[in-house]
Amino acid sequence: MNLNLRPFRPSDESAVIALWRECGFAASRNDQRKDIARKMQVSPELFIVGEVGGEVIGSCMAGYEGHRGWINYLAVHPAHQRRGYATALMREAERLLRSVGCPKINLQVRTYNSSVIAFYESIGFADDSVISLGKRLEHDQDGEQDIR
Repeated sequence: MNLNLRPFRPSDESAVIALWRECGFAASRNDQRKDIARKMQVSPELFIVGEVGGEVIGSCMAGYEGHRGWINYLAVHPAHQRRGYATALMREAERLLRSVGCPKINLQVRTYNSSVIAFYESIGFADDSVISLGKRLEHDQDGEQDIR
């Protein structure tokens, strides 16, 4: 079946969160509903989903703050992987980012996730030889500051 790419709609929220959980993105320190709500406040047109047969099987949350683009939550349901869907989602995200003047995309992958690193390398991404640092400004669900 063909992949249909389209903007995220609020009615997709449950399906997208289920997809992220199936793909292992459901970290206790992330509230996916909050992540979606925040994205819907800032460039919601850069949040896309992929459907096959009317079912949400992929997502890509892109962002642009005027200097660099970012990719978050690129996901394809495990039952639909290795069919070119992640590449299609990335190509659409790249097209959308170019359309708003974005000159470069950054993304983060955990160092141990070699298959995902290999995927990004296969579509033209390269190690920028930088260290990614982060600081949580919110506390996790237990009220503790999570520094991971």
